[in-house]
Amino acid sequence: MKESPHIIRDSDTFYHQYQNLTSRSIVCTRIRMKPGEEQLLTDLAERRITLIPSATSQLASRSKVFQTRIFKEYLLPFTRAIYDNHSLLHCISLYRKQNISKVVLKRERKNGGLGIHLFSNVEDIFNMTAGGGFHYPFVIQPFQPNSRDVRVIMLDDYHEAYERKNSYNFRNNLHCGGKSTPFPLSNRQLSFCKRVMKRGKFPYGHIDLLLSENNTCRLSEINLRGGLRGAEITLEDYREKIQEIHERLLREAVEKI
Repeated sequence: MKESPHIIRDSDTFYHQYQNLTSRSIVCTRIRMKPGEEQLLTDLAERRITLIPSATSQLASRSKVFQTRIFKEYLLPFTRAIYDNHSLLHCISLYRKQNISKVVLKRERKNGGLGIHLFSNVEDIFNMTAGGGFHYPFVIQPFQPNSRDVRVIMLDDYHEAYERKNSYNFRNNLHCGGKSTPFPLSNRQLSFCKRVMKRGKFPYGHIDLLLSENNTCRLSEINLRGGLRGAEITLEDYREKIQEIHERLLREAVEKI
């Protein structure tokens, strides 16, 4: 008789049983990880342990730098992941060649607009970094004036979107004083979100879109989880839908083992 899969549903059990996990193990939870523990995802993949949500989506939710590498085609042109002085100097040369002046720096593991910094030019970032103001790695991208900030919540067949605006701060996050209004997502924009999710193996997600003046759609960031402030869905319904998605993916995973 075929052995039943070993199913883990919380982080504490995951860490307690980590060494005993096998290819018949399914970890059905977003794993709680401290900075530096993300390397465990590589080990889990090598051991063919099934993760729900996927390892790629969990890592991307923790790392803006990783997002920059895997979602390059969906981001603003010339968005760069900066790992050291060499890559920063290369970015300085590239931006000068492209006549890019104002830039935005995004720090790792900072959310809610608290890790977003605006600079008049990329050279200022080099000066700040050389003086210990910022630590590698981080992301640099051109500043996009007069753009619109749209948050999209994708939960299987359910989706909703709302625009975030802040008249007194380039950070439109509601945490930073922004205001939200419902946004009518077009079929093209919805398709864009689905392609992003497929590339990152996101079963659900909070997607931040950047819409330019000519209505070009670009990815700003994506995360498995996010605040619901500004959303129409209630916390109870949100959690219920997440649970339904997890259970569906779990059933599919069990059938494959």
